[in-house]
Amino acid sequence: MFRKSRKALVTGAGAADGIGIATARALGEAGLSVIITASSARVEQRAEELRADGLDVRAFAADLTLPGDVERLCSEAGEIDVLVNNAGMGTIAQPALQRRFLDLSESDWDRGIDVSLKTAFLSTRGFLAGMVQRGHGRVVNMASVTGPYVSNEGEAAYSAAKAGMIGLTHALALEVGRSGVTVNAVAPGWIATGASTPEELAAARSTPLGRAGSPAEVAAAVLFLASDAASYVNGAVLVVDGGNILQERKG
Repeated sequence: MFRKSRKALVTGAGAADGIGIATARALGEAGLSVIITASSARVEQRAEELRADGLDVRAFAADLTLPGDVERLCSEAGEIDVLVNNAGMGTIAQPALQRRFLDLSESDWDRGIDVSLKTAFLSTRGFLAGMVQRGHGRVVNMASVTGPYVSNEGEAAYSAAKAGMIGLTHALALEVGRSGVTVNAVAPGWIATGASTPEELAAARSTPLGRAGSPAEVAAAVLFLASDAASYVNGAVLVVDGGNILQERKG
């Protein structure tokens, strides 16, 4: 799937059972050298786990909402061929906010946009120029069905950020495609992770497939978009939700 050795960066890979670490594993198993980031030192533990399985993985702890942290990451990481903007939702220190719009403060809104959209802006700005100069690169943005296609009460900021991620994907795909760089997005639906609530897992049972997806199934979509096999896929949004958004009646 990859004609020559490549280096990938996956953001938001701190959780042991999340999409980020599953994506890092898939890329590593495909032969890429992988750098993973998260906002806390637990990302070092994730790297150790992947290295124990024989994968070439390095870890950096960074708050990707801070330009200084992103600049340090870019300096330490060097050239990147594949960027997976997976950081979002929330962190251990600041969990994802569930609050109705009329109860949102300005700081609540800013935080929601920062963690799920500004992180992608800063990271992409840091690495995209190098891809363009080298004439090859892959950017894969982790969007969601929430925002672009559907939503939930209490998720206005998250929905806006993920819809913005799709807009960013489309705009960048037009700007850098002729430079040999493709920009695409993956939009997961109900995915079973350690952060899934009982209500979310129950909702997943009403999908056409009757279950939640796994992080590995999302990672498979990312792996395809990052690969040479997807060389003519640009500006696309690959929905990974078991067909759930096709249904008017759910549950």
